[in-house]
Amino acid sequence: MYSLNVPVPGEVSQWTTAHYPELSAFDRVRERHSLTLKRFESMERARLRERLTHVLSPAPAFEVQVTGIDFFERPVRGPGPVVYFAVESPGLLRLHDRLVEAFGAVEDLEGDDYTPHVTLARGGRVADAERLAAMDVEPITWTASRLDLWNSDYRESVARIPLPRP
Repeated sequence: MYSLNVPVPGEVSQWTTAHYPELSAFDRVRERHSLTLKRFESMERARLRERLTHVLSPAPAFEVQVTGIDFFERPVRGPGPVVYFAVESPGLLRLHDRLVEAFGAVEDLEGDDYTPHVTLARGGRVADAERLAAMDVEPITWTASRLDLWNSDYRESVARIPLPRP
């Protein structure tokens, strides 16, 4: 399976490192951080890359901002709760809608159900998730000027797609 991800700045990892004691209450703490824009459940890479090039042209760079911490008590997939950085970005949402129109939505995860986020940790007690969600977080803002095509089988980026600055 592939996903199209927005790389996140180092400040996200720095925050996670600084708050590891709070995150260690969860079963798994995410070491690699990304922001999933769109998932592709069954498509051959060369064909996917070709279609993405067409659909994303032209897609300008866009601003993204981490605005706080929230959690999914019962996530669609995997153990919960999932604690995450909440993300706001009108440009990201517009691009997500465009990709869903072209490729369809993964049920319960995309389209109207899409919640842009950066996962920090998962599994554990809801009370710990509630405690983290109550924390004040300094906003982290960046410009997404590239997208990464991620192969979940090999756990690596297989293509980088630049987004031109407006």
